[in-house]
Amino acid sequence: MRALQLTLDEAVDDTSVKVIVLAAKGPAFSSGHDLKEMRAHRNDPDRGLGYYRELFAQCSRLMQTIIRHPKPVIAQVQAVATAAGCQLVASCDLAVASSDARFATPGVNIGLFCSTPMVALSRAVPRKAAMEMLLTGEAVTAEEAKNIGLINRVVSPADLETETLGLARFIASKPTQSLKWGKQAFQHQLELSLSSAYDYVSEVMVQNMLHAEAVEGIGAFLDKRPPNWPEN
Repeated sequence: MRALQLTLDEAVDDTSVKVIVLAAKGPAFSSGHDLKEMRAHRNDPDRGLGYYRELFAQCSRLMQTIIRHPKPVIAQVQAVATAAGCQLVASCDLAVASSDARFATPGVNIGLFCSTPMVALSRAVPRKAAMEMLLTGEAVTAEEAKNIGLINRVVSPADLETETLGLARFIASKPTQSLKWGKQAFQHQLELSLSSAYDYVSEVMVQNMLHAEAVEGIGAFLDKRPPNWPEN
């Protein structure tokens, strides 16, 4: 988590990075926290209290960094994503999964309800679908995950990287500042009332309209020519 946090932080000001893809090696995309490591801290003088607080605070910071990151983040899910791993997928802006992938929040099965994964999951999928995953702990297939909105696309394992990178490059071809404002506005307006959301995004539209990207994009559309996006 520390390494991923550092990488995401560095990418904020890296102008060579337009879109971020989170991919994994090994038999799982992410199986969540290391239970053996967590159990070992029960032997700490405070029974692990300090360690557990820092662990879950660190995890929460990481997930919020993805949500608030100025650049789109895509999960490339090749296999199982469970507990905090499922939370990671739910926190990303988009997700492309192999047909072999499975998704679960199985904490209820071990007496540790997936409360932190619940935050991301409940904001990504309908309430009853989230509750079923949380209360039963049962895994859902990639197709089921797509149907409830947890992921965007399901592809064959052989096509996963090509499909994900193709999507990333297509998004990266869009104007940079517009992507940044759009992602930030999307996430922020979800936290507002309806009227406050419209007030907020109306001002975002005003500022976007005055930006060089909108000047060029609208001009190119009206002139019937490809846009030449300005450097940011």
